[in-house]
Amino acid sequence: MADEFLRRTAITRLRLTSEQRHLLKETIREWQVACNISSRIGWKYNETRKTKLQNLAYDVVREETQLGSQHAILATHQAAAALSGVKEIEEGRADYDTSRPEFTSETVKYDSRSMTVFDDGTVSLATTGERVNCRLALPNDEDGYQAQYLENDSWKVTESTLSKRDGNYYLHLGFRKPMPEPKADRRDDDEDRTVLGVDLGIANIATTSTAYFASGDELQHRHREFERIRSSLQETGTQSAHRTIQQMSGRESRYLRDELHRVANAIVGEALDHGCEFIAFENLRHIRERMPPVMSLHRWAHRQLVDLVEYKAKDERIRVEFVSPENTSRRCPECGHTSEENRVRQAAFKCECCGATANADYVGAKNVGWRFVRQGQQSSGRTGDSQLALKSGTVMPSRGFVPPD
Repeated sequence: MADEFLRRTAITRLRLTSEQRHLLKETIREWQVACNISSRIGWKYNETRKTKLQNLAYDVVREETQLGSQHAILATHQAAAALSGVKEIEEGRADYDTSRPEFTSETVKYDSRSMTVFDDGTVSLATTGERVNCRLALPNDEDGYQAQYLENDSWKVTESTLSKRDGNYYLHLGFRKPMPEPKADRRDDDEDRTVLGVDLGIANIATTSTAYFASGDELQHRHREFERIRSSLQETGTQSAHRTIQQMSGRESRYLRDELHRVANAIVGEALDHGCEFIAFENLRHIRERMPPVMSLHRWAHRQLVDLVEYKAKDERIRVEFVSPENTSRRCPECGHTSEENRVRQAAFKCECCGATANADYVGAKNVGWRFVRQGQQSSGRTGDSQLALKSGTVMPSRGFVPPD
């Protein structure tokens, strides 16, 4: 069953006293013990259902840890989720040797019974001792992204995660609200619909039919730098070098995540600015097949980017769809002529038939969007004109180019 809610996470650091840090450290340690107790019991009895594992492990967790009742319940649920994941791997790959989940990360789950977020920017957290009441270290800028969830009554706080990293404690606040109805489902079949085409590439990680270009050069450069330093540290082989590698991996992951969020926001922004009800991407399976192994970073980034655009687009009632990428880099969007010779080099396109020239990624984006537009025209239930969003207007199959109002 599809999730009926939009879900978001807002991360903020906690302002803590030394005593509060100690309480949270103890709570995390006891949480790890509780999850591992539950994991062992679930593994022994082959139980992955939350309520069943809770019945089996709850009393043992309460006896052997200092956690409160709600955290004991959440720990059994966390173990059940991990065991369920292992079971899915076993069922999908009979030749894969699985092992019982071990909990070592410095995190702990919270829900509405073990955590309260107040309107004044403070939070109350249950611990192994007294509750910790502290302030969230929110940005001074009122436009910080956390505010759109904390100050909007339509978003409700749900299950969240406390994590310890680099000596600081961060609260990953979970929010949810009912899933909005997509714009495309609210419109009649005889009305026009506007599509934004997106090409996923190497030189440009994403290009839209409205001529937004997100360069992939910086991502690749940063990745090569991380890899160079990581290789040097691995040759050193000391414990200090290993800790540095772990810290670097965290920094790289955060950098990539932030960059992909920025690009995803820009793509959804392009769709909003041009009144689009759909965002069309190439089918990712075909991209993985044609992209060389040395571009594994881009393959991973493409998947993450599409996931980010999908969940951000849902919030704006925009649907994300996929089309086959076959010949999207070889077809001329002006005259329709398709040939390998049209792609004169990685970044350049020149039609050998009509002579039209353009950036190759931009051509790909227009062809991706155009393919989805034509799919809509071929639907027996559609009578209206779908249109492709361009930088300076739209293009329709029936009326050609239409400038903006």
